[in-house]
Amino acid sequence: MTRKHHLRRYIVLTLTATMLSWAAASPALAHDDAYLDTVKAPHGGQLRMAGPVHLELVLSKTPPEAQDKPAAVYVTDHAGNKQSTAGASGTITILYGKTKVSAPLTPDGDNKLSAQAVYAATPDLKAIVSVTLAGQVAQQARFTPFASKDNAHSDHAEHH
Repeated sequence: MTRKHHLRRYIVLTLTATMLSWAAASPALAHDDAYLDTVKAPHGGQLRMAGPVHLELVLSKTPPEAQDKPAAVYVTDHAGNKQSTAGASGTITILYGKTKVSAPLTPDGDNKLSAQAVYAATPDLKAIVSVTLAGQVAQQARFTPFASKDNAHSDHAEHH
């Protein structure tokens, strides 16, 4: 082998190793809850990763007291492209204080699922969203849409 051949081989192997390490690290670094909380969601909600998709949960902040309000979940791929919710189903479970409510999510447009539920817009509110897109397995994500940015991830510490 010539010196030139060795150099080419070294460059190819180095570039391959570098690209593989970036690919392995990117999903974990780019899509954790802390990162997604820094991304401006298209509809003003909170973003979470759920398998191959991102879910954006939009809950009503007003009035703050418990009352029947809308809940919307928007589905996109990791690049932010709309994913069809035709034929999709899902549920939202909302916990606040000592109250737990669940409601079915139904398709409501291009990439939107909607529900109505009684909830209070409190900082301790947590939501669990489960979505099954047509022909796919269920994906689930947890949200803390009204938590302050300082403690939004305190209950997730054991997961990271």
